[in-house]
Amino acid sequence: MKQLRLKVLAGLFLVAGILSWGGARLWDSVGTLPSVPLAAPIVLAVIAVVLTATALSIRVRLKAQRERRPGAKGVEPLMAARAVVFGQASALVAALVAGLYGGVGVFLLGSLDVPARRDQALYAAAAVVAGFGVIAAALFLERICKLPEDDDKGPAPAA
Repeated sequence: MKQLRLKVLAGLFLVAGILSWGGARLWDSVGTLPSVPLAAPIVLAVIAVVLTATALSIRVRLKAQRERRPGAKGVEPLMAARAVVFGQASALVAALVAGLYGGVGVFLLGSLDVPARRDQALYAAAAVVAGFGVIAAALFLERICKLPEDDDKGPAPAA
């Protein structure tokens, strides 16, 4: 499994942000811009908390396993792989969603004197921060589940 690359996540964030900024400008010139839901930052924050809790749980179990504590539950490789895939997928979606709300938030900065638009800009900013929280939690989870590198470079020579 390949590691997440920050360049890919930053690229997704920027492309989504630019496209949503342009879309928000176009939509606002044609009609009324859809509002940013209050649930957006809340859902992203919940995902970040779930990813962080998963990472901490796996880290504690791995530490207990390394220290050979009696009765310590090990970490099944398939469960760790599923957690990493969930984290990677969450980070990719969070980069897109944060970019989307970031672009809308940048568009809304031009009309902060309108109270409704100011609230929408705050919700968008909170969604971007929560999206970054999801990305950070996913990278932490990926780091926890990473296997140590092998010291030898190839198979043992046959005797």
